[in-house]
Amino acid sequence: MNAFKELTAKCVPLTENGILMSNVDTDMIIPKQFLKTTKRAGLSKGLFYELKTKSNGELDTNFPLNRVEHQGAGILLAGENFGCGSSREHAPWALLDQGISVVIAPSFADIFYNNCFKNGLLPIVLPIETANRLHEFSGGHNCMFHIDLEEQTIRLPDGDKIEFDIDTGRKTKLLAGLDEIGESLEYETNISNYEHRRKITMPWLERAS
Repeated sequence: MNAFKELTAKCVPLTENGILMSNVDTDMIIPKQFLKTTKRAGLSKGLFYELKTKSNGELDTNFPLNRVEHQGAGILLAGENFGCGSSREHAPWALLDQGISVVIAPSFADIFYNNCFKNGLLPIVLPIETANRLHEFSGGHNCMFHIDLEEQTIRLPDGDKIEFDIDTGRKTKLLAGLDEIGESLEYETNISNYEHRRKITMPWLERAS
């Protein structure tokens, strides 16, 4: 997967009636009819499909991701419990295909949060008061935030910096662009050497297999 180190991008707030949306489940992020493929490219078509599309199939120009000022946004800001519901790896895939590399929310569902790190998407947890402050910046205009994973900071347009916490192990793997498989392959030489020694010292295991 791609490494994540830092990003300067527009932030789009996911809102309803002017308030950050809470309890956005994975079916809202990527509805079930878009789960028939294992290809990641093209999934942005289904991202928030039932929220961004009217009943007649036309795009709702009032939906935040459809608004002109938010086109090309790389950061998504949402309310509490983002990514709840069923396990759906297509959810981070669809966000990444849209060009969103960072999701900021006061809290995330555990499975979605874990899936983000496995796919190179950075989820940032901030207090609700801080998330609302970011909403004030990003709500009505072309707002650029700078995310620095190494420093664990978000720089606001006024120059202020907000710090965020992240597990050290997850941070290290994200900076290096490593998922669990990639991390295991870092020890490929050691694994090959062990298998070679095992064939010599425990040949009966080879016959048993």
